[in-house]
Amino acid sequence: MAKNENRLGKGLGALIPENSYTPAKTIEEAIKTGNIAEISIEDVETNPFQPRSQFDEQALIELSESIKQLGIIQPITVRIIKKDKFQLISGERRLRASKMAGLDKIPAFIRDANDQEMLEFALVENIQRENLNPIEIAITYQRLMEECSLTQESLSERTGKGRSSIANFLRLLNLPPEIQAGLRANKISMGHAKILAGLTEDRHNQLKVFYKILSAGLSVKKTQEEVNSILNPKAKKEKSDTDELPQNIKEFKSNMANRFDTKVDIKIEKNGKGKLIIDFESEDILQKIIDSLN
Repeated sequence: MAKNENRLGKGLGALIPENSYTPAKTIEEAIKTGNIAEISIEDVETNPFQPRSQFDEQALIELSESIKQLGIIQPITVRIIKKDKFQLISGERRLRASKMAGLDKIPAFIRDANDQEMLEFALVENIQRENLNPIEIAITYQRLMEECSLTQESLSERTGKGRSSIANFLRLLNLPPEIQAGLRANKISMGHAKILAGLTEDRHNQLKVFYKILSAGLSVKKTQEEVNSILNPKAKKEKSDTDELPQNIKEFKSNMANRFDTKVDIKIEKNGKGKLIIDFESEDILQKIIDSLN
């Protein structure tokens, strides 16, 4: 028992400096001050609004081992439903891993929330902190809009995600079930799925390109070319400037396109000046490119 409590305290110490952390003495004090309270794990029931349907067992084991060594760095958030009984708002992975680690108590922020607020807390928290697959994210966005009466603009403010990014995720729900399953299973990427979503109300061609991605291992760029040929079957292919580029520049262009999985253009004028253009389809992809360059 003492051993577990030491580990718990170590985690809290990493979260808040020792000289400033004073745990709440009562549940009422914790709610009023917004401070952390240590509650019994057995008194916490899981969140019925949890959007995540699957938890990676190996990841839970690794988190459990980390908790054994370092304690819980980030408290869970619960709401009180009756005396000494709580319902989880966010932090189910931490709760599960703490049980696996053999802890009796867990640090928690305690909130006074109704069902509507709790649903929004749980959904927004998962969008921000959990590694949901794209379809789970899309479903979560849809639930926030439908069940919490949020617009795309207010949803963008709550999650910190761009409206165009949210719109791209929501479009995934219009894809055929076979493609959604492929995206869930990581058989195709989000980039592939967004391009397939561009074939609006064309289930036949969506599936045709989808199965070609699987069989031929098409990159996002090649998938876009396939879709373009379907959307513009009579369009003539414009002459590419690539043939006029020096070999080392061609190789650089190809490497950049593969690295960012997007279209890259290099234009060089006769005086040596030119442009390097990297396409991106959302703010999230732009941020990934910036992070990669940094």
